[in-house]
Amino acid sequence: MLHGHGDDSYRYKHKIIADFSTNVWYGGEPAGMKEHLFNQWHLVQKYPEVLAESLSEQVAQHYHLKPGQVLISNGTTESVYLVAQAFRGQRTTIATPAFAEYEDACRMHQHQVEFMPWDKLNSIPRLETDLLFICNPNNPTGSVYFPLEELIDRNPQTLFVLDEAFIEFTISIETAIPLLIRYENLLLLRSMTKAFAIPGLRLGYIVAHEKRSAQLRDLKFPWSVNALAIAAGKYIFDNYKHIQLPLRQLLKDKEALTFQLQQEAGVKVHESHTHFFLAETAHSTAAELKQYLVEKHGILIRDASNFRGLNEKHFRVATLTPARNQLLIQALTTWNKHCS
Repeated sequence: MLHGHGDDSYRYKHKIIADFSTNVWYGGEPAGMKEHLFNQWHLVQKYPEVLAESLSEQVAQHYHLKPGQVLISNGTTESVYLVAQAFRGQRTTIATPAFAEYEDACRMHQHQVEFMPWDKLNSIPRLETDLLFICNPNNPTGSVYFPLEELIDRNPQTLFVLDEAFIEFTISIETAIPLLIRYENLLLLRSMTKAFAIPGLRLGYIVAHEKRSAQLRDLKFPWSVNALAIAAGKYIFDNYKHIQLPLRQLLKDKEALTFQLQQEAGVKVHESHTHFFLAETAHSTAAELKQYLVEKHGILIRDASNFRGLNEKHFRVATLTPARNQLLIQALTTWNKHCS
């Protein structure tokens, strides 16, 4: 899907003063990273490492993995397309609602694609599928799936492609990377752009059993990760303990925002374990609401109607600063009064 994602402010002529459409951390890149990257500018004068090998080794060391288990990518989207290519033509199930690129990548590589509602996963005793794409925490809902080990135990015939792009935004679950010791049929997709606010650099990684990683590595084209992105990744893992999100405060702000949206703005809000959440407009459609907010208030939300399993009233919001959150509450309150 080339269009229809969040963070599409570049498509509007109106000035955006508050962008709720992207679930990237609003606080910007880690302190010191910008200066560090400026000092690494000389790296662009040469080709980067073919597979970002030094960063792979650093990530592996951080998680106590073998270097051969880690593959650095040009963001999670490249990871998704690599997986779809490596397992071309397989019978694949996608837990929905879900990131559209899972489906697009699988159809590009001729998978037999099926869909299963997220809340039905635990009721199926055995999955009749070769691959299962599941985003945990889920995008766009912010839901988390708890009995993951039970699901994997019941389905040794299925390769679980677990997207943890938003794992840093929840306290309800922890990463499944330690499970790689037990399960060869588990492959994890991780992002370094969401929690560290560098989506323009495009940076992520895949962790899996060595034979799975080798399958993907054989298909990867050289130099897909640029030199400054590699430098940013190294900076992240060099300073990992000191650059973590103020997560509990962020989630506290999310709770305050969702409470006011429901009580004051009359918006239906769905439960979420992350800083972003789904909501539904009581009037008209999410697309019309989005246009109204852009034109009248300089506010951008994510029209979520193009997520499979959702409808034309769904939109996604990511928590920003309390001051910007108030702008959204006021704008939605005005919208409801205007439509009533």
